[in-house]
Amino acid sequence: MTTTVLPSGAPGPVTDRTVVGENLSLPLFRTLSGVLAGHPYLKVVVDRIENTWHLLDTAAHPFHVNYIATRVLGMELADLDSCLDAFNASVYMDPERRFLLGVLSLHTDEDTEGRERPFLVLETTEADTMNGLLLEEFYTFVRHRVDGRLPLLLKPANHGQEHELAAISDVHVPRILGHELFGNRTRTPLNPGEAVGRLRYFRTQEEYAAAADGLGWSDIVAMASLPDDVPRVAGFLNTAPGTPLSHTNVLASGWGIPNAIVRDLDRLVEADDLDGAWIRYRVQDDEISLVPLGHAPALEAPAWHQQRIRMEPPLLEDVPALFLHRLRRADQDRYGTKAASLGELHHVLDSRSADLTAFYGQPRPPRADLYGHLAARLGTPDATPAELRDLAADFVATTVAAPDGIALPFALQHRFLTSSPAVQQGLGKLKMALELDAVDVLDALCLHLQQLIRNTPMPDEVTRQITQALPDGPDAGGRLVVRSSSNAEDLPGFSAAGVYDSVSTVHGADELLDAVRQVWASLLSPRSVRLRHQAGISLDDTYMGVIIQRYVPAELGGVLVTCDPTRRTDFRNVYVNCSPGSPETVVDGTTLPLQYLYNTVEGGGRTVALGSTGKDLPVGTREKLARLALTGRLLQSHFSDGDVDHPLDIEWLMTDQGDFRLVQIRPYAL
Repeated sequence: MTTTVLPSGAPGPVTDRTVVGENLSLPLFRTLSGVLAGHPYLKVVVDRIENTWHLLDTAAHPFHVNYIATRVLGMELADLDSCLDAFNASVYMDPERRFLLGVLSLHTDEDTEGRERPFLVLETTEADTMNGLLLEEFYTFVRHRVDGRLPLLLKPANHGQEHELAAISDVHVPRILGHELFGNRTRTPLNPGEAVGRLRYFRTQEEYAAAADGLGWSDIVAMASLPDDVPRVAGFLNTAPGTPLSHTNVLASGWGIPNAIVRDLDRLVEADDLDGAWIRYRVQDDEISLVPLGHAPALEAPAWHQQRIRMEPPLLEDVPALFLHRLRRADQDRYGTKAASLGELHHVLDSRSADLTAFYGQPRPPRADLYGHLAARLGTPDATPAELRDLAADFVATTVAAPDGIALPFALQHRFLTSSPAVQQGLGKLKMALELDAVDVLDALCLHLQQLIRNTPMPDEVTRQITQALPDGPDAGGRLVVRSSSNAEDLPGFSAAGVYDSVSTVHGADELLDAVRQVWASLLSPRSVRLRHQAGISLDDTYMGVIIQRYVPAELGGVLVTCDPTRRTDFRNVYVNCSPGSPETVVDGTTLPLQYLYNTVEGGGRTVALGSTGKDLPVGTREKLARLALTGRLLQSHFSDGDVDHPLDIEWLMTDQGDFRLVQIRPYAL
């Protein structure tokens, strides 16, 4: 069937090649399909009453529900908009639904002789709650109408569908999981963006180390896995698997530079002689491209090269070490942003007075708000917005806990630094070098200062305040963790992820003092000094607070961000990374984590990658992660500094009792 229609908002007629009731061949698929994430895809609507299907022309019909409402049911778009959530529920969640909606995507693998073989994958939207019988019916209907020479696999779109399919033979319904389909994809976007620069491809760590000092703002750095201490450059390229929540990708996000996994980079570099060449590098949701320019373009230094980060001056008056629960966010100019945010978290959980529903109260056209979705997620579909505030506060307080600990103020570091003439002399030389932009001597000055700080005895009063800060004293037994909490991190335009030290294996008073000095010294590492200098952050304004905590064993740990880092316009999903044990293994990149997406609007979750373990978490643990993801979304309403759509970056751990503790909460750098 060929028709001419006027889609909503279109300025004139477009050709609509949608077909109804025809069998699907590969040429017809290619005629109707669009491209998403590098794969051709085609929208499918099965009408169970009419016993037929509709193959939508992707160019004319971007949304299933619009097509069903206007072309099948004869509705006006304005009428659909007025009842969109109810209509979506009728086609995605009603077990007696008339329509089955999905997407067919085209992929390739190799046969036993190494020849390329196409195959199709059928899947629903991630919010679809099809039970096993509907999934089997959907697959069977499509299988009978697709060219029999094309293998067809069903991909469950969420954990609920995986559970439903477990009772159905994979002979009747052949299937493939998301991590199996995409886990080895050749190219994966990590952070969108575009850059023009010179490609520097390092095949070994030794090659990178030899050239690292000469890398600058016009370079695009490519290697298997970029080190956390990579300098600020024009773009990143990885040839080994990674995650959007790695330290280097957090840096890429904060710096606004493109980052992607390109596993066939060797072939591309060899084919176009790209190593050392000037290229245009673009990363988008559905495209990763490297285009050689053939010549060195005339480039101006990027905006960040002249960027100046505004900071409130630190307050250095003599204030005591305090329990974290006594801090609020306003204390960041005395104890650092990390300690102040954890203190604010204590307040939110203990008082239950914060409005954690503001994200859901925002208009999401054509919806006036998402309160109904939140009520459904909290299991109270009839709750009013006022009732939802209390329910959300209770949900968060019963799902997560804030860590206990002691915060040391900037004043202690200041007193320590001013107690040593040698340290003061070293700081004076470093300030002079920064003023003169004498970058050739910075590293040596920083390393000398760090050594001085680690080995200079503390004044007795500073030692006494640190050792007496813990109620039972540092020698009471047990392991301590000492974390950084600077005022020069978690700032708009300057995240400093992975820049400062934390020490997680501390026993006794002597090791505690050594660890505090190490954290203080990390403020003067060559990398941290260079990064702050590039951002215009004065050395005089930069101080380090310290958090001291009792070590809590973790069964599972990780990071979540309250967005999909690769799809910034997606307001539904929360991205969760985790690995057995401490969250540090995820943060520092030593372990490739399990990766999940959880929909905090319509509900449902799905496994993106299995990471180094190669095994998914138990169903019960994944259900707990869904609660954690919703908690992160609710906390976003309070911690996003007035912009409730600005996502959070949260480090967390799950104890052996199955309880969640949040160990860091900060804005996610966009």
